[in-house]
Amino acid sequence: MTREEKNQIIDELKVTLSNSNVFYLTDTSALDAEATSTLRRECFKKDIQLKVVKNTLLKKALEQIDGKDYSPLYEALKGNTSLMFAETGNVPAKLIKEFRKKHEKPLLKAAYVEEECYVGDDNLNALCDIKSKNDLIADVVLLLESPIKNVISAVQSGQNNIAGLLKTLEERAS
Repeated sequence: MTREEKNQIIDELKVTLSNSNVFYLTDTSALDAEATSTLRRECFKKDIQLKVVKNTLLKKALEQIDGKDYSPLYEALKGNTSLMFAETGNVPAKLIKEFRKKHEKPLLKAAYVEEECYVGDDNLNALCDIKSKNDLIADVVLLLESPIKNVISAVQSGQNNIAGLLKTLEERAS
């Protein structure tokens, strides 16, 4: 590979990484052709981009991105590395976990999710439990909605109590 080709790959990686808030570094080295093809299909279905990269080129691209600290990920750049890009933080983790029910890999080497670095396969369950932005917004809306429902319910039940009380008083007066 020529220096120009390497620089072009680094520039492409730089653009892709700087525009992505979620990416995973995985090891897919032991997968045979059929399993790799299946993994790629599953990634496509879940809107995850899977890309095999050279560690040295990936590290250079990460180092050249301004404003973000990727240094905790550098220790994971050993052996074969595949990148998984996604819009939602927990989708690649759930895919890896599901895929490993039938295959021993991919292994999670590291992940960058919304400005936070996770290093090591032991973080897979924690990454699966991360809520997406839409899930968090829905939770906040439910929390805000609950007290309002209680107030409306109390007012409505109060109307019934007052009407019943007035009716009882009216019957006694007659």
